[in-house]
Amino acid sequence: MNVEVRTTGDGSSTLYVPALNEHYHSTHGAVQEAMHVYLGAGLEPALAAAAAPVRVLEIGFGTGLNALLTLQRSLTAPVLIEYDTIEKYPLPPEVISQLGVERYILNPELQQYHEQLHAAAWNMPVRVAPQLLLRKIAGALQETELAPNHYHVIYFDAFAPEKQPDMWTEEVFAQLYAATAPDGCLVSYCAKGSFKRSLLAAGWQVEKIPGPPGKREMTRAWKRG
Repeated sequence: MNVEVRTTGDGSSTLYVPALNEHYHSTHGAVQEAMHVYLGAGLEPALAAAAAPVRVLEIGFGTGLNALLTLQRSLTAPVLIEYDTIEKYPLPPEVISQLGVERYILNPELQQYHEQLHAAAWNMPVRVAPQLLLRKIAGALQETELAPNHYHVIYFDAFAPEKQPDMWTEEVFAQLYAATAPDGCLVSYCAKGSFKRSLLAAGWQVEKIPGPPGKREMTRAWKRG
């Protein structure tokens, strides 16, 4: 896979895919985007709701950034976090090794956990930290059977709609709606109108909330009931 390591605005690293002209994370700051969109708007409300365990589904494991930050949060979390992540195109080890966790995550103390996330076997649950149970699922989301009414928060982190249109359909969001627990939410960096319309058509209640630095808005959608 032809990718380039690039430094983002907050000093953390991301990957750039020339064939898609696409970055894996915000060029304004990879870590600050993930903290704002996925942990701040998604995980923290789920932890505050006191579900035990909190069940997270990530669409797009990628470099493992969202998983690593969630693992970091789990070290002080009051409950177990069960973290499922689906990836159709896992990155090869030689690409992961280029990131260098001290540049990638700006926290060398997480090096061991970073290695454990990427070394964990696919398609089976692995306890990678005392309060984080990881299951990496290899394959396409559309072909993955998800338990109904199961997840408290979904990190929707696919490439942009114009780069990966098959991931942003009403059918996909209906599949995710069915897999979300009542009062669970889906969060994404994307704020496009077509995305919101697809969510609404699939049954979600949609709200726009302030985005991370460099982006005015992001999207959070709820399954109320």
